[in-house]
Amino acid sequence: MIKFFDVLFSFAGLLVFFPVLLLVTIIGYFDTGSPIFIQTRVGKNQKPFKLIKFRTMSVETKSVASHLASNASITKLGSFLRKTKIDELPQLINVVKGDMSLVGPRPNLFNQEELIKARDALGVYDVLPGITGLAQVQNIDMSTPTLLAKTDKQMIDSLTVKNYFKFIMMTVTGSGSGDAVKPK
Repeated sequence: MIKFFDVLFSFAGLLVFFPVLLLVTIIGYFDTGSPIFIQTRVGKNQKPFKLIKFRTMSVETKSVASHLASNASITKLGSFLRKTKIDELPQLINVVKGDMSLVGPRPNLFNQEELIKARDALGVYDVLPGITGLAQVQNIDMSTPTLLAKTDKQMIDSLTVKNYFKFIMMTVTGSGSGDAVKPK
C-alpha cells in the first residue's frame, strides 16, 4: 500500500511542483552554474543509486556528509532551499524510479562506515531509503550514527500507513531542520 502512495504522491508532486522545479533550476544556473546535484548513495540492500537534489553548496565542495561540510559552502540560494526543503523536491524522481520511498531512513554515503555498520547490524538496509522519516522530524542527523540507526530501526518497526502520513505532514509543516553543517 505504501508503494502505491509513494508513486501516486511523487508523480502528483512532480506535476504540481513542476513550475517550482523549473524556476529553481533556472535560478540555480545563475547561482552555481550547476543547479542539479547527483550523488551516489547507499540504497536498499546496500546497493548504490544516484540521489537527485538541487545543489545547495558550491560546486567545489567535497563529497562528504552535510554535517562534515562547512557552512561557508552553502550558497545564498542553497540556504533558502534548505530552510524550505525545496532542495529535496527532485528526489520525487528517485521515488517514482523505485530507488526511494517518501518515508524511510535517509540514504547515506558509502564513506560513512560507522553509520553503515550500525544500520547494517539493525537491518535498516532491508527497506528503501526515504526523503523523510522519524529521525528527520526529530532533528537526528548523520552526525550521531548509533542514535540515527536506532531511530531508523524504531521507525521501520512501527511504520504504518498512519505514521507514513504523519511523517510526511510533519515534514511539510516544518518539523525537522534538515542536515546540520559545521559553522564557518
